[in-house]
Order: sequence, then C-alpha cells, then structure tokens
Amino acid sequence: MDSLRRRLRHYGLEPRKGLGQHFLASPALLDRIAAAADLTPRDTVLEIGPGLGDLTVRLAQRAGRVVAVEVDTRLAPALEAVARRYPQVQVVFGDILQQDLAALMGPGPFVVVANLPYYITGAVLRHVWGGEPRPQRMVLLVQREVAARMTARPPRMNLLALQTQLYGRPRVLFRLPARAFVPPPKVESAVVRVDAREQPRLPADQVPRFWRVARAAFGQKRKQLRNALAAGLGLDKAAVDAWLQRAGVDPRRRAETLAWEEWARLLATAPAIS
Repeated sequence: MDSLRRRLRHYGLEPRKGLGQHFLASPALLDRIAAAADLTPRDTVLEIGPGLGDLTVRLAQRAGRVVAVEVDTRLAPALEAVARRYPQVQVVFGDILQQDLAALMGPGPFVVVANLPYYITGAVLRHVWGGEPRPQRMVLLVQREVAARMTARPPRMNLLALQTQLYGRPRVLFRLPARAFVPPPKVESAVVRVDAREQPRLPADQVPRFWRVARAAFGQKRKQLRNALAAGLGLDKAAVDAWLQRAGVDPRRRAETLAWEEWARLLATAPAIS
C-alpha cells in the first residue's frame, strides 16, 4: 500500500474520480488475478485499464504478448517503463471503445484482462464481444454489484446479464475488499471470469432484433411484459398478447423472470418490428 502511494507521488499522480481510478495495491491479489487468466507463453492478452502496470508485469511474465490499452496519458511514464523491461508489452493510449480490436489484436484468439469502472462495463463488453475474433475468456475486476448483475439468473435477469451470457459463461471467482485499493472505493469489488461459449446463444443475424426486444422489455422493467413491449416497440397490446401467447409466455410476467429458452421463443414468434 505504501509502495503504491510512493509511486503515485513519484509520478505526480492523483487518481481521477471521473475515470473511476482505484489502483489495486495488494501484490497477492494481483497475483491471483493474473493466475485466474490461465495464461501460457502462446497467449495474447488485451489488458484494459493497466494503471501503473502492476498487473501488466504479471501478465507479461506469463503470456507471449500483452496489449495494454490505457485512456489516461498521465500514466505514460510508468507504463513505458514496464514496456522497456518487457518487450512483449505494447502500450496503446486511447479509449478502448475507439479501438479497432481486429487490427490491434490480429487474427488469432486472445484473452481479456480488465479493471473496469461501473459506468463503462456494459459498453466494453458490447465492443469486445461484437467483433471477430471474440476473446477466449475474460477476467474482469468490477464492482461487486456489477459482478452480481453479470452472473444473474431468473428472476433477477438484466441487460448486463444478457449481454454477458449471450457469448460467455460468467462466474465470480473471489471478492476484493475496498481497503486493497488506493484510494479505497465505497464498495467491494469482485473478479469475474467469463469463458466464451463454443457458439453464441443466438445466431448473429438475430442479435440486433434480440437487443431491440430486450431493451424494450427492460425499458420499463417494473411493468408487465405486455405493457413494456407494447410501449417499447410501438405495438398494439392485442398484438403483443398474441405474440406472447405464441411464445408460451404469460403476458403478466416481467422481463427479469425470463430464461434464455423463453427469449429464443420470443424471437422465433415475433411480429414484424419496424
């Protein structure tokens, strides 16, 4: 903890609240995160949010190539020092959401290791899962509440769970106390590992329509499906009732109660949606 604070002072850095910066100060927990990625010298890693490079070093000691993408250019001296020690590390400064991952990572498979603030988690997952090739697995350091949302099951489903589980199988590996970070966040954190499915739960041509239906269903999640879908998709309630009957779904249910099999039936029986 003191060592990390000294390094922050050395580089003249103050963590930025607006970027959700909380630097993990525990060497033991950094080791556990790196180990959770199950890396070999044949692996390529995309690290999102490397910070001062403490986890980057551990990834470089295990993997053949590490691409570290950092939005905060103030961290350049620390990360460039890591890259000088480990030639297999490539540091890229910029917003991960603006990166062409296919060009950045190359055609082969890769592993994602990321420290994600709450406000960007969903957007990063959409960006990373939406390209080709998709990662083989992800190891994500997130807020404990976000970990619970990613791994949710009915009757507590949500859009982040759908987003994660469409392409992967998530599980919470371990929790991290707030005191392990500088500065300590107001909440606990957790490490989630997401292993890619052999095939996504839905064919690629159905995914855009799925998100239209899912966002409508969750847009007014306290409402029954009948009302939420009618309002979100601009459909007559009678048409929605007929649709839900075809899918074998009670119109009085709410979106968070639906299992994946029911989402698939909703798509298979959906009316034309403009």
